[in-house]
Amino acid sequence: MTSAIRHTTISSNDAYRLAAFWAEVLGQPLHEDDHPGDPEALIEGAGLLFVTVPEAKGTTRNRLHLDLQPQDRTRDEEVERLLGLGATLVDDRRHPDGTGWAVLADPEGNEFCVERSAAERAATR
Repeated sequence: MTSAIRHTTISSNDAYRLAAFWAEVLGQPLHEDDHPGDPEALIEGAGLLFVTVPEAKGTTRNRLHLDLQPQDRTRDEEVERLLGLGATLVDDRRHPDGTGWAVLADPEGNEFCVERSAAERAATR
């Protein structure tokens, strides 16, 4: 027998608030049983489970992070949308030729990357 990954669990200070941010990012709903103040919140379609923990995020880099690829917009358009949702730009690795990525952080400081869309990748081949 083998195992399957059921959820990727993300520790947070406010599980519902952080899950709501990521639900907007991914265009996926929170589980119908989740409400503000809950100690856990699930984005079922993405397999992301957020749990409230007492300690704050450390100052070191994440050991695991998400790489996002926009589906219906460019990388730069997606970066602007995510900044509007409350993300912050941590490191801009975008190059003048259109390659590269942007490193952002969610409202609790968890880093993630935004890569080029499939269309942008295909255009530079």
